[in-house]
Amino acid sequence: MTTPATEALDPAAGKEGSRPPRTGGAVAPRRVGGPRRWWDSVLAADPGLGQLQAGWRSLVSVTTGLGVGYGMSVALALPAMLGMMVGGMMGLMSAFVIAENTPLRLTRAVLWMPFPYSAVLPLAAWLHQDRALELTLMVAALALTFFLARFGSLALLTGMMLFNSFMVGIMANIPLNLCGKLFVVAVVGSAAILAARLVLCCPMPREDLLRTQRAFVVEARRVGDAATAALDPDADHDVAIRRMRRSLRRLNITTLTIDGRLAQPEVSAAPHTAELLHQYLFDAELALQGIGQAVQRLARLPVPPHLREAMVVALVVARDTPLGRADALHPAARLIQQQAGDVLGDRGAGPDEAEAAVLARRVGHLLDSLADSLAHWLDLGWNAPRTRAKVPFQPTVALEQNRPAGTGAVARRIAAAQELKGWRRVVPYIRVPLHAAVACAIVCPITDAIDPRRFYWGLVGVMITLFGTNTTHERLRKLAHRMAGTVVGAVLGIWLLHLIGPGHIYGTLLVIVAGLALGAWGMQRQYAYWVVGLVTALVQLYGMSTPYSGMDHLLAERLLDNGIGILVATACAALIFPLTTRKIAQEADRGYVAALEHLVSQIHQRWEDPEAPVRLRGAARGVDAALFQVRSVARPLVRMPLGIRGPGAENRLALLATATAHARALAAAADIDIDLGPRLTGHIERITQTFLESLHALDRRFSTGGPGGTWVRVSPLVRELESQLSAAAGPRAERLRTALRELAALDEALAGFAEGDGLQTVTASTEQHSAPAEAPRTPPATPRERRTQEVLAAWATHTRQGDGRNPGRAPGARGPVAAGTAQPAVTGTPVPSRDAVPDAVTAAHREGAGQGRTRNAGGSVTVSGYLRCPVHPADCDAWITVVGARGKRWARVRAVAGRYRITGLAPGTYTLIAAGSAHTPRAEFLSVKLPAGEMHHDIQLAPASRD
Repeated sequence: MTTPATEALDPAAGKEGSRPPRTGGAVAPRRVGGPRRWWDSVLAADPGLGQLQAGWRSLVSVTTGLGVGYGMSVALALPAMLGMMVGGMMGLMSAFVIAENTPLRLTRAVLWMPFPYSAVLPLAAWLHQDRALELTLMVAALALTFFLARFGSLALLTGMMLFNSFMVGIMANIPLNLCGKLFVVAVVGSAAILAARLVLCCPMPREDLLRTQRAFVVEARRVGDAATAALDPDADHDVAIRRMRRSLRRLNITTLTIDGRLAQPEVSAAPHTAELLHQYLFDAELALQGIGQAVQRLARLPVPPHLREAMVVALVVARDTPLGRADALHPAARLIQQQAGDVLGDRGAGPDEAEAAVLARRVGHLLDSLADSLAHWLDLGWNAPRTRAKVPFQPTVALEQNRPAGTGAVARRIAAAQELKGWRRVVPYIRVPLHAAVACAIVCPITDAIDPRRFYWGLVGVMITLFGTNTTHERLRKLAHRMAGTVVGAVLGIWLLHLIGPGHIYGTLLVIVAGLALGAWGMQRQYAYWVVGLVTALVQLYGMSTPYSGMDHLLAERLLDNGIGILVATACAALIFPLTTRKIAQEADRGYVAALEHLVSQIHQRWEDPEAPVRLRGAARGVDAALFQVRSVARPLVRMPLGIRGPGAENRLALLATATAHARALAAAADIDIDLGPRLTGHIERITQTFLESLHALDRRFSTGGPGGTWVRVSPLVRELESQLSAAAGPRAERLRTALRELAALDEALAGFAEGDGLQTVTASTEQHSAPAEAPRTPPATPRERRTQEVLAAWATHTRQGDGRNPGRAPGARGPVAAGTAQPAVTGTPVPSRDAVPDAVTAAHREGAGQGRTRNAGGSVTVSGYLRCPVHPADCDAWITVVGARGKRWARVRAVAGRYRITGLAPGTYTLIAAGSAHTPRAEFLSVKLPAGEMHHDIQLAPASRD
């Protein structure tokens, strides 16, 4: 059987493969593959524009609610403040609680809001004379809200509306005879808000997915740009590598977000289409991650000038290639491979130069893989797949607020997995409601004594603390954000209050709406941004009833009440049926190990039965999501004395990140049919079974928290099997060897991790197999394997100097990981492109190689000329990048009205790369021989589209 992952590699595969053939014209949807736009940076920072949509949704909902509330107050002869308060509450809750992604679900949720809200208003009005009962019911309403949150978004909305109704009824002292009219205001306001949202911000999950895919493209270009900067011989390599790592992390988060969006309703036409999108995107990210890792290593090696220049030119071409012409990356890859081959063929090349050539050749292979994966991924942008995936898409990444789920998913797993007996079986249901009830019972008397009119500020502190947080670290971080945001918002709000002055109602409303909208936009990035916008808006509201001279006291009182509520809620959560940070960290680690178990078991099943319905890339993406949860637990703002951030936490996370990189490469390489004899099949089965047993031991370590357990290293078994397969030839044999090397490297990384966490490590015996002697270990060849050794060494240092669990032995003491070059997910023979990157790319480097590459000292030369193309004879829009002989980027200028001008060039050889949104990149060699003056050089471009 041939899967989409193996068809391009298998010579025996038929011409009608699983991947759809390339079609003519621009295959990328315009939202994904259109020309570069000024808002691409915004899209990359906010994949899918979830944050921007939240701000726009708040602006539309709150404005509509306030306007309808004011109009209904006039029509029903109500006080304007009451009408706007009810309408504004409908708008605010609609914006923040209701984020449904289908019109039907949105309609159901918005039209439901007035009923629980209005049902409680008469009760709140009737309780004005009984203060104790009023406070008691407020506490009960907040506890009920947290209880209902377990039963879905509609139940949570019901609880929120009940609590808000109590709060508004008490705060505004609403008379009983006006409750009926306020119900009409709530119904009409909700209907108007629904209409406004359907017209101005209707949910479009398919468009959100396309925008997220565009964010992936933007991040991919950033990785290419960071790689080019890292190869600059005059760059600060440490800064360049940090930039590269940030780019790769952002790329991974964007890819996880896309996988999460694929599971949402109405996103993909069919599960099989979603699965193919997932596979191709996985392969593209794997290639980009490999390029980034190889370039990080190259940045610290003495790269020959010819090779460095070829890599920079090829990466610039890859970065500037229009997305619809992804096959244009093949000639760029061939350029790198040619120069790397020249270095490897030079007998005078030193070991470092040879290593640099091997890494460069790997970058060339990865560019080929990236071109293939992107081409097929973009073909599925609008077009239906020609064939079905072997297994339909199944979600492996959960999203929370448009980002991969963090500690919330871990806490829910702990609650679901607890085996309690008797009355304790209700603990998972009542834990958070009990925290809220006890905290409110403590806070209410305190804040009521401070100011009876605004006692609810303390309850708000309790509510915001328990919503969306799962550890003490997160709650303390929220406290810091609340305090800092309140101070900044107070200063900004008071300044705006004085600037607008009293009596300017429209200016005040404008600031209120803008503050809430901007706060909603920034909330998903940092909670403090929301607090700044909220307090800025509230200051304008307080200014209507509070003298300016008393505003400082009022805001200080609000800050105090909020702080009391947050601290008391944090203490209650830490003392009453607690889920400690350490327990959540152990569960996150256990979830990571469980994801690896699933991946290895899927590989075993895939190799045992080619027809088995397995999703190796989906399983590897589950490992990615599990690592994101581990990182979410391990990044507190405040380091607690008994917290999880010990001296080796950074090394520990780096080790897991390296293991995850090996898991990705393993999943891609292992997705291949194998047909081995019974003896080799038994050997593979022993390897996978031993690996799974070691993972089970590590899982038990995290589940029980007790000592003991053994990790059995399978690296010797893997190397023994590799030696038996050394004579086999062909793409599938090479893919199998790659998978085995990645499995050995993954085992090495996890063995160090297990040893650092208290497990004993032993080496699997090879005596049961009549195989050749174990081959001597060679130094790691790939950047990922080098990174594994580096983090193992750091982890070993921490273990020796740490808590003494394994004194005297380093996790990496058994030697380096297995040698070999990990192959990309899809590596095929490069497909020639008819007009992608002209042969001038290669010709320029051949010509430059014969003319010498040494920059001569001399004066400044200006190069100017025309950009011409048949499509834009008068005004050709393109950018020109100048790359020097040593691979340094000297300039990047834009052609204006078909002309360009480059200043400040010294005598020497250069490569000019011209690219635009409507053109495929063209590289031309330029020799500057004048000591000073001006040169003329014209560039002829070809259109990007095919005939």
